[in-house]
Amino acid sequence: MFKNITFSLVFGSFFLTSPLLSLSQAWAQKGVIKIATQSPLSGEQAALGEHIKLGAQLAVEEASKRFKALGFDLVFVPFDDQAKPEVGVANARNVVSDPNILLVVGHFNSGVALPASEIYKDSMLAMISPANTATAITDRGYPNVNRVCGRDDIQGPVGARFAAQDLKLKSVYIIHDKTLYGQGVADNFRDEAKKLGLKISGYEGTEERANFGPLIIPMKARNPDLVYFGGIYHQGGLLLKQMREKGVKAAFMGPDGLDSSEMVKIGGEQVVGTYYTTVAGPSDAYPESAAFAKKFKQRFGKEVESFGMYGHDAAAVGLKAIEQAIQEAGGKQPSRAQVSAAVRKIKDFKGITGSISFDGKGDPVKSKYFVLKFEKKQYPGKVVKVVEQEAPKAKQL
Repeated sequence: MFKNITFSLVFGSFFLTSPLLSLSQAWAQKGVIKIATQSPLSGEQAALGEHIKLGAQLAVEEASKRFKALGFDLVFVPFDDQAKPEVGVANARNVVSDPNILLVVGHFNSGVALPASEIYKDSMLAMISPANTATAITDRGYPNVNRVCGRDDIQGPVGARFAAQDLKLKSVYIIHDKTLYGQGVADNFRDEAKKLGLKISGYEGTEERANFGPLIIPMKARNPDLVYFGGIYHQGGLLLKQMREKGVKAAFMGPDGLDSSEMVKIGGEQVVGTYYTTVAGPSDAYPESAAFAKKFKQRFGKEVESFGMYGHDAAAVGLKAIEQAIQEAGGKQPSRAQVSAAVRKIKDFKGITGSISFDGKGDPVKSKYFVLKFEKKQYPGKVVKVVEQEAPKAKQL
């Protein structure tokens, strides 16, 4: 583009009468559109972040021919946020500095997404999350921030109701990882559990990564029917393993941070009989997923996991919005604000995980929440309950 602009300045009078003028204008108006992802691609949570990246990458590759026909090269740009807020924010600044990036798919961690999305908001860069369940993500009402997954103020209570009503348990010991996500979903579980009459035998936050013994001692003494862990598999799997080694026989449950094959690798045989809730169902939970799972394995040589499908849908619905924004811009590259507006106009987009429409806050109008049980030492667990629920309405200020 730079060469063409320079050439037209030097030889401007020539182009005024040349048929090459239309070609130069087209090149100046069109070119490259980039789609970025932000998720942990290294460190303890890389297994989940990698699936988000690969799902989004596949969606970009599938759309490349359509964009080529519109005059744009589609480029995929993955960023590793390392599950760290400061890294996600630094990446976000790099993302917004590139004017060709019109969409961010991410993040995995709500504690990373929240500060990074403040950077995106300032340039109206559309963000569509495949995994961020913290209520604050959309409750701020930012016009450019959206998600294709459910919320913790529904996921937590779904788990609590299953524990009280389906499993008929009477007491629960709650542990969380002190993150925005982990504590948020644990608090929502606790609040619903109290309403249902479950006794809260304990409530603890921990950043421990290796030795959970000091937590397990009082837990065992209180003999709860259930231990609920709000956090990610790298801690949850180890906590479960050490609980069983120390003789704690309570049922075990956690949220979608446990929704990974790594939970089985870390927990081993101890995962058998445990439960997890998730906003992202397994591949056999959706009518469209079988063909997608086959395509994913052919492309990447591995089985797709739940957040791979949600990464794909977050990218695919964003790409559809960009196409619509291009049309509204008369075929030119749209602005970020135009793309953000187009995302909110999406209605009944047919994704791998179902039909997607956004409400005025950027939440999906309806979301499914799954309860799964590890009946074998095998991922994913077996779906034992599905709840479909609308997102809460925006609060009146």
